[in-house]
Amino acid sequence: MSEKITVGIADMKLAKGSGILITYALGSCIGLCFHDQRLNLGALLHIMLPLNMEAGRKNPLKYADTGIRETLRQMEAKGASRGRITVKIAGGAKMFEVKGGNLGNIGQRNIESVHTILRQEGIRLLAEDVGGNVARTLLFDVVSGQGCIRSYGRQDVLF
Repeated sequence: MSEKITVGIADMKLAKGSGILITYALGSCIGLCFHDQRLNLGALLHIMLPLNMEAGRKNPLKYADTGIRETLRQMEAKGASRGRITVKIAGGAKMFEVKGGNLGNIGQRNIESVHTILRQEGIRLLAEDVGGNVARTLLFDVVSGQGCIRSYGRQDVLF
């Protein structure tokens, strides 16, 4: 059985050759599973917010824009090729009812930001399980590229 590596909130971990990356508590946050199949290299990024507007960029992994770019940079440093990297995403739920229309729906804003940045960076999005109103746990096998989403009251979703 492969080693399980936990990815925290506003965090990212890489694994090569073996490993199961796992992150918990994906409510409005989004988990992104990056994979370079040729290298058996994977990364799991857990972002919280769509755009980094902090001066000094204290934690780039907290945001979709800077987190995705930092993950790509680290994967490329390990030999990954942009043309081979694929992504699967999960999360972006609407966990709370907030007045103010879509502005209060951080989950939807995260989904839109992730889609936009992946498109800008030329990264193929293979699968997604986003939206709704349930929190998710995301597991990702870096060798097979298989993702598994667990949510309370739902069957596991393989993608």
